[in-house]
Amino acid sequence: MDLLLTGGAVFRDGSFENMDVAVSDGRIVSVGPSLPREGFSVIECQDQVIVPGFVDVHVHLREPGFSYKETIASGTAAAAAGGYTAVCAMPNLDPVPDSLEHLRPELDAIARDGRVRVYPYGAITRGEKGAELADLAAMAPFVPGFSDDGKGVQSREEMKAAMELAKSLDKPIVAHCEDESLLTAGWCVHDGDWARRNGFAGNPSESEWRQVERDLDLVRETGCRYHVCHVSTKESVALIRKAKAEGLPVSCETGPHYLLLTDEDLQDEGRFKMNPPIRSAADREALIEGLLDGTVDCIATDHAPHSAEEKSRGLRSLNGIVGLECAFSVLYTELVEPGIVPFPALLNALCVNPRRLFRLPGGTIEAGAIADLTVLDLNRPQVIDSGMFLSLGRATPFDGWAVTAGVDKTICGGNLVYTAASRNVNKAPIPPCQEDYV
Repeated sequence: MDLLLTGGAVFRDGSFENMDVAVSDGRIVSVGPSLPREGFSVIECQDQVIVPGFVDVHVHLREPGFSYKETIASGTAAAAAGGYTAVCAMPNLDPVPDSLEHLRPELDAIARDGRVRVYPYGAITRGEKGAELADLAAMAPFVPGFSDDGKGVQSREEMKAAMELAKSLDKPIVAHCEDESLLTAGWCVHDGDWARRNGFAGNPSESEWRQVERDLDLVRETGCRYHVCHVSTKESVALIRKAKAEGLPVSCETGPHYLLLTDEDLQDEGRFKMNPPIRSAADREALIEGLLDGTVDCIATDHAPHSAEEKSRGLRSLNGIVGLECAFSVLYTELVEPGIVPFPALLNALCVNPRRLFRLPGGTIEAGAIADLTVLDLNRPQVIDSGMFLSLGRATPFDGWAVTAGVDKTICGGNLVYTAASRNVNKAPIPPCQEDYV
């Protein structure tokens, strides 16, 4: 379908212009004022904002192997409802995608059921066990990078070997940083005052930043592109800032929950249990500062659905929360509206930087670019209700939050895949991009 988006403020080059956007054959064909309407299905966007489709570089879609938690179909429907036109899926699956043979079932499910673009990571090590490198070379043409997310690679030698091979393949290592030797058995929350007052075993900040420190030394040795997952500590932010100042090829992400919550907000409910845990107010402030100065490149939800039973054990539940369907709303309401973070800075972290870092198509609204677009309504008061989520997961710390903005429409590959008015997600073939993994 040929579409004409008219009357909206278009986000381009860090600013907003009142422009029309014409889409045909999965591409943007024209951007300008008062474009001709003939031959187009017109979408009125008055008082709305048109941005490049959001990208989440850290999600768990659970298929194959754990479809009772989430499927490609349900997870990408949730992504579309949250304004995401592309997601990068982590390899905590069965089989673990540690070879091309084991990656194939995931690729087949994506081709069959993906409502938006899905880029699956390959594992760093066989079975994510940290002992033997996965077949990185065979998977490289099909993945945006390599990760053992959920587990830190404990061996310095194994991580160095992985970085050297990834460097030769021109792919990033996407690292879950966690030194398991520093963890207390049965930890539930951040190792801080709240944990001590309430009798919970804590996860110390050093378990994260010590492995970040180790890996940055390895980047200095290997020159490998390196991306730190779900940064949660002020020490990690400082280390990454210093590494960037040195010119190292380093990037990182944090999650909405680390930007908006502290351990003083915790409740003994499964929707507050994730890894790394929500940390202190000082850590939150450092993450916001890092977002503002460019140290923190991306905001990723770490969308990690579990069954209701698995999240029914309070802070001793399985690690993982969901976030695709509410991330923009809570971030805009809590950070942009109070003037803490400029709107363009938030959009760069959601739309532009993820594509640049992982060499994914899109990110600009100009003739010739892929038509992956999100239409935002900045005057959409609502209350986050996880019972209405399209994801199979319901555990979010933002349940019940009042927000002021939301996603009105999501367009992927020129297809209108989500409309808020009907909460409808359409499944149509997403045209492949010649630019994938350039």
